[in-house]
Amino acid sequence: MTGNRSAAVRDTAQLVSTGRLPDGRRIDALLAEAHGLFAGETSGIVADYIPALAAADPTWSALSVAEANGARHSVGDALVEFSIQSISKAFVFALVCQQIGHRRAAELVGVNNTGLPFNSVTAIELNDGHPMNPMVNAGALATTALMPGATPGAKWNAVQDGLSAFAGRRLELDIAVYESEAATNLRNKSIARLLESYGRLAFDPLQTTDVYTKQCSLNVTTEDLAVMGATLADGGVNPVTGVRVVDAEVCQHVLAAMAASGLYERSGEWLYDIGLPGKSGVSGGILTIAPGKGGLATFSPPLDPAGNSVRGVLATTWLSRTLGLNLFASADVHRTETP
Repeated sequence: MTGNRSAAVRDTAQLVSTGRLPDGRRIDALLAEAHGLFAGETSGIVADYIPALAAADPTWSALSVAEANGARHSVGDALVEFSIQSISKAFVFALVCQQIGHRRAAELVGVNNTGLPFNSVTAIELNDGHPMNPMVNAGALATTALMPGATPGAKWNAVQDGLSAFAGRRLELDIAVYESEAATNLRNKSIARLLESYGRLAFDPLQTTDVYTKQCSLNVTTEDLAVMGATLADGGVNPVTGVRVVDAEVCQHVLAAMAASGLYERSGEWLYDIGLPGKSGVSGGILTIAPGKGGLATFSPPLDPAGNSVRGVLATTWLSRTLGLNLFASADVHRTETP
């Protein structure tokens, strides 16, 4: 009986729901249409609490799709580099899950939405020092502390190498953004120290914060983000380089964590309207992933009050519908039988 049960588990583990994207010409046309519809949107404010981000051009607007088969499509300012910021949290969590196992990572970091802002200290105190999930700052710091390496330099190298493998090219540190964030990250240092006081941080709090700050300061383009997303969508294999970065089971659990908490306290609204795992960053990037299909990345610096790109949210909402990405959308499959 045990053998049969094990065989059944192995068999069902291979059954995945993937679907297909439209053909490449249709994707190009829809990206161009979305860019035309929303590039002129003027609401939102460029983030200025990190001084280096305040210099971003508010007119920048880009959309990219990377398919799980490796095909790429872009429109607008898709080669403009910007710091990855909080979008990095999902990929570092994937690397840690690969290193220590997704169950152990969930035990140490958590996977439940806090319902509170991304930098909340209250959420830590209310949960006996537990960071709750890897997409908020407390969970992200705890995750970065778990990266392999006995020194800050070794951990940073592991982060940079891992995120570069997801992107399919070497990602470089934006020194100006890093120095700007390092000079203003007192709250993250406090969160790291609070986690340490509860015994929830696996590495020195100030050194962990520094590695995390560098992690958020890696430069990407929307094309990079789309490929990174497509790697998670493709079961952990980068569809451009063909290199396996993480296991398929890791991708499944990372995408679940993104769906639950990727947009912080707005995650429920995001899932309700868009129906996909997503992650945003204060530099104006948003990454959305359609499992088995690919990654959709947007970039536009002006943010709404929740810290999400205004144009990015509008374009992602529209493209989720027109590209047929929503995980919860289905067609009527009933058939009327004639007597």
